[in-house]
This record gives sequence, C-alpha cells and structure tokens, in this order.
Amino acid sequence: MGEIDVLRKEILEKTQEYYRLKHLDKPFVPGKSRVNYAGRVFNEDELINSVDASLDFWLTEGRFSEEFADKISEYLDVENVLLTNSGSSANLLAFASLTSEKLGDKRLKPGDEVISVAAGFPATVTPIIQYGLVPVFVDVHIPTYNIDVEMLSNAITDKTKCIFIAHTLGNPFDIDSVMELAEEHNLWVIEDNCDAFGSEYNGVKTGTFAHLSTISFYPAHHITTGEGGAICTNDPLLAQLVRAFRDWGRDCYCAGGENNTCGKRFSQQFGGLPFGFDHKYVYSEIGYNLKMTDIQAAIGSAQMDKLPVFCATRRKNFNRWMEIFSKYEEYFILPRATLKSDPAWFAFIVTLKEDAPFTRDQLTAHLNAKLIETRNLFAGNMTRQPGFENRDWRIADHLKNTDIITDQTFFLGTYPGLSSGMLDYASNILDTYLNNF
Repeated sequence: MGEIDVLRKEILEKTQEYYRLKHLDKPFVPGKSRVNYAGRVFNEDELINSVDASLDFWLTEGRFSEEFADKISEYLDVENVLLTNSGSSANLLAFASLTSEKLGDKRLKPGDEVISVAAGFPATVTPIIQYGLVPVFVDVHIPTYNIDVEMLSNAITDKTKCIFIAHTLGNPFDIDSVMELAEEHNLWVIEDNCDAFGSEYNGVKTGTFAHLSTISFYPAHHITTGEGGAICTNDPLLAQLVRAFRDWGRDCYCAGGENNTCGKRFSQQFGGLPFGFDHKYVYSEIGYNLKMTDIQAAIGSAQMDKLPVFCATRRKNFNRWMEIFSKYEEYFILPRATLKSDPAWFAFIVTLKEDAPFTRDQLTAHLNAKLIETRNLFAGNMTRQPGFENRDWRIADHLKNTDIITDQTFFLGTYPGLSSGMLDYASNILDTYLNNF
C-alpha cells in the first residue's frame, strides 16, 4: 500500500471517529426536543463516502454516480437511471424529453392538454405550464388522496396527450386503471415517484409502470443526497432524450471524461453544420445543465443500502399513527392505501370531518406549539395559489375534495428518525387535546 493509500485510509478512519463524536443522536426530551415531520437519517457510511469522493475531487459525475445509478436500477429493475440535481429538475427533464422533435407525431406541443391533479406539489404541474401546454385538473379521492379515475376517463379529449401524476405521500395511484386508459388513448404517462420510492403496487415497485418516472432525494424523502433526483425509464430513446435535455441539449451521450463512444465523432452530418463537426459539440435540444455531483452520488449510494430498512420503518411508524388516531374516528377521516398497494408512506395524512369541534389550523397550531411538526398537503388546491392565477389551465369537472383538503387536511411524519418515545409523546399530546371535546 502506497503512502497516498495509507493516508487516505487514515483520513476515512478519522472521519468515522468524527461522526461518532459529532453526529450521534441526542436523547429525546419530551417537550424540549422537536418531533420533526421529516429529516435526514444517516451514519458514518454517508460521511465516509462523501469524504472519499472529495479526496477524488472528481466533482462532476464519476464512479459514485455510476454506483448510485446502478443501485437504483437494480432496486427498481429498470434499464436507465439518469441522475439530476433535484426531484423538481427530474420532473422538468422527464416532461421536456416528451417535447423533442425526435418523437415525431408523438411529441408534446404547446396547446396540448396534460391531465394532472391540483392537490399536490407544484413541481408535478409547473413543467406543463412552462412548456406552453395546458394542465387539466382532476379531483382526488379521500382517503387515498389519489386521482379520481372515473373523472380522469371523462376528462380525456382529442387534445389530451399525457398524464402526469404523483403517488400521493407514498400511496400509489390506481396504476392499472391509469395505464389502461393511457394505452387505450395512446397517451404518455409520467409517474412522479418522488414521495413513493420503495412503495409497491401489485407486488411491483412504483416508478416502473409509466414511460418515465422521477425520484427526489431532498432530505424529506425516502433517501437523501441533500439536493438531488433521478429519472427512470426502460425506453432507450427517452433515456437518450432526457440525457440530452439534462446535459445542455447535447446530442452526444458520452459520459464525463469519455470520448467517441459512438465511434462516429467526426463523421456525421448535423443540421447546417459542416460534415464531420465534432459530435461532442452538437446540440439537438434546447437543454439545461442539471447534473448531479459525484459527492452527492456518494452519499446517495450509502443511502441506497439503507432504503429497505427506511421503508420498513416508515410503514411501522404509519401503523403507530393509525393506532393513535383510530381512537378519534369521530373527528378524523383516516388514510387508506390504494387497493393492491403496499405504500412506503411518506407521511400519515388525516382530514378533519365537517362536524369536528375544532379546526385543522387550531389542532396543528397546538401540535406545533408542543414541538410536533405538521404539514398541509403541499399546495392544497393549486389553482388557488398566487403563482397559478391567470395561467392557462382548466378544471375537468370539479375540485370538491381538493378544496376540502385545502381547508381540513394535514399530515405528520413517518420518517425513520422518529423514535417510539417521540410517537408516545405525540400520542399523549393528542389525547390531552382531544379529550377536552
């Protein structure tokens, strides 16, 4: 072992020691420690990997990026995984790829309609608007919080070209019905899997059913790289297009540091360029630079090894919340998994019943005052958000349940950082509050 290798080994051993001194969990103190709804969960593995990648100083995609993507590919059993800098960028790139002229008559064009839901996170909808297409909003069911398939079917017109929806808080939408409608009407489907990485539908992982799927690695999600995301597809052309839009619009698909993978770098004709123009500098799409760094990927690779345990813990924590809230079904509509599904729940979501003697905001204010974090279902009814006013969208029929969600729904965390002590404390706080009614 050379001097550099010995020094590297020593640095990584010291990193492990540093983790144990700096980052080991502090004991939970009821009433003084926060019960977060989400957060990063890690140990020395992530720290060692990130330092190891830093010592390489290969700052763009490198060995850890390949390792991370391979682990995702194997976990989901998908052919192509393209890493990016956020889940929102993943959604943007997935949608952008479907606008490419290389798709011929199947490409999405300004004025086409895309079916989505208004009860969710804006990043599932904003690419539709940004590319000049028209979101068509369909209502959702309570208590699955997923798209109303009958309304979806009725919303399809000759202008409809795509369905772009998320598995709400880890609960899969009715994939069989959605994909059957898509096949019947020759529609693209983008599966926003950002909140559901590890969920299953009919025994198969979500993120594997649609033409394209997306993942987020923001700290609130199932695994984290800080900022980060991925696009998954089994279609080689779509993978090529996503890569082009991600990498400046570049036609070349060589990995960083590679050259002439196709063997035709200087022997092709592109547009009005001279014959033999360097393929590495041919741009076939109007693209971006939305790649992930290798340091992020190093963290993600370590996180992937923990994903099955993380998902099992989320399911366990969800079941504990269900026990806690089941005592108060006169006040709450409790969540229900979609038929055939096994969610790796992102959160535990509840809706207050109309005749509850308190409001959503009164209860969540009390919980937050007791250091128990809550969140609304993201944007609520997106059409009521300031940024969506005066935009070109339409409502398919009605958004009655979406409006109920906006006013009466909230969620609590299921993430693996929640301890039994935290959940017991939250249970006592809820009991004290609700027993007054």
